[in-house]
Amino acid sequence: MDIKDEVVAVLDEVLSLKGRASGFSLNTPLLGALPELDSMAVVALITTLEERFGFIVEDDEIDGSVFASLATLIDFVQGKLAA
Repeated sequence: MDIKDEVVAVLDEVLSLKGRASGFSLNTPLLGALPELDSMAVVALITTLEERFGFIVEDDEIDGSVFASLATLIDFVQGKLAA
């Protein structure tokens, strides 16, 4: 499974999208576009990504731009894995 598939799976699981995330493209907007993605869901999403990929996210690394689209979220994960 590649990083994109894994991130999509985490989104689907954490936000309880029941498979809807599988239809997301890289340009799919997330924050502000998905009612399921509220502030509590962002925390759960970050925690799940940390557990799934084995990295730590510092508070100052996160802002709304990370969750702007599927592509920005994948870029963030890839950057954390490369660090």
